[in-house]
Amino acid sequence: MIRGLLQILEKLERDWRNSFGHDIVDPKERRRSQWHLNWLDHGVLRKKWHNFEEFAPGAFRSNHPDHKRFADYAARGIKTVLNLRGVAKQPHHLFEVESCAALGLTLVNVQMAARRAPNVTELKKLLHAFETMDRPFLMHCKSGADRTGLAAAIYLMMYHDAALDEARKQLSFRYIHIRKTETGILDHFLDVYAVRNAQAPIAIDTWIRTEYDPAALTASFAEMRRSQWFWQGWR
Repeated sequence: MIRGLLQILEKLERDWRNSFGHDIVDPKERRRSQWHLNWLDHGVLRKKWHNFEEFAPGAFRSNHPDHKRFADYAARGIKTVLNLRGVAKQPHHLFEVESCAALGLTLVNVQMAARRAPNVTELKKLLHAFETMDRPFLMHCKSGADRTGLAAAIYLMMYHDAALDEARKQLSFRYIHIRKTETGILDHFLDVYAVRNAQAPIAIDTWIRTEYDPAALTASFAEMRRSQWFWQGWR
């Protein structure tokens, strides 16, 4: 009964959140969308906290910028914005499309997730973006912690021959990434690759395209967490 009530409440909240952001042209809807962006999407927290860094020459990472920050980045010479939140008829995306168009920034969209195993199609789109987009570029997700961290790690291994241990630093508390949560599946992605690479060296992009198995990764991550909980319970 309680579970059913929680599911109803979650659906009501989700429906309410999704009622915003379908129109940023109409003045009234634009104000509602801006409120949604600031408070439900936590944009107000990103006014001062940017999680911004140049992690490789011509490659920048951050949380989701607002228009002022996009303008600042364009003035710095950034040409491309790689959005890892995907396309959504929600305020965060509609305002981003508007800002990039106004500032002459090329917007590239790739859908990634922070709390599940990356699927192969998503990762191939990410690799294609890396291979084709103009630089300098900025990539972001919502907080710039998880999806952006994994993408930055992959980029460093592909284009700067970074050792895996060095690339892993892109997924760290320095960027507010916390491994001991569901987002740890992104760390586990690199763990599984590390085991395979130790058996016989294989480039990260080759492994993704030819061998990576999201279902196996999900299963091994779940088993690892069950094992951790079991042993913690005996301490």
